[in-house]
Amino acid sequence: MRRGSRSSRSAGFTIVEALVATLMMAFILAALATVTAQWLANWDRGFIRAQRVELFAAGLERVTAALAAAELVSIGAGAGNDGPLFEGAELSVTFVRTALGPNASNALEVVRIAETKDGHRPVMVRMSAPFVPVAAGARASDQLNFSNAVVVIRAPYRVSFSYAGTDHIWRDTWHGAKQLPRAVRVSVRDAATSRTLAMSTSTLIHAEVPARCTWPTAAECPGVASSSSGQDGAGTKQNVGATSGQAR
Repeated sequence: MRRGSRSSRSAGFTIVEALVATLMMAFILAALATVTAQWLANWDRGFIRAQRVELFAAGLERVTAALAAAELVSIGAGAGNDGPLFEGAELSVTFVRTALGPNASNALEVVRIAETKDGHRPVMVRMSAPFVPVAAGARASDQLNFSNAVVVIRAPYRVSFSYAGTDHIWRDTWHGAKQLPRAVRVSVRDAATSRTLAMSTSTLIHAEVPARCTWPTAAECPGVASSSSGQDGAGTKQNVGATSGQAR
């Protein structure tokens, strides 16, 4: 009986040992919680930054793809010799392209990409409107009702546009021209510092002449008539070459 009582007294932990083990476990858990909290904050910032860059890349690609698909279509009612609808400014651009979407047919739509305010931050928004002729002399952007606004680029990025014709000279605006710009440059800046970023890009507009210029008699085409009279040399030659290439 005495041997059993002595062995039972020496088995297990004392209160001091249990308290020491509990304190050590508390210190270890506190250290792990501190490290995890710091790691989670950095991970969240990195994830948000990567997501922001990915969304920006998708929005920039959508903007450049839409600009490349601009078509040389006049919106003036009954004015065959009017220039195409392409109103380019530094912070906005309006043009005509083929409508896209699950319910869209082969109809045309007018697309407007412009900077606006979302609270106190600038955002680049894409809007569209059905293509309808407007009265002669009226400004197209004032006659069209744009809807389906979608934010394509958000802060901290800002986007500005510039335009170049066949002379390869960049301009901040493009209004009232008889032809579409040859290229559009999309400059990306940091909204806080206004520093131009390396992700800036440019895109070529595929349409150079209207579809009617592929007809055998294309006297009303911009540049074709002037080429027959020997005027507008370099730019005209490029347009005629593009026309003949399309016809082939």
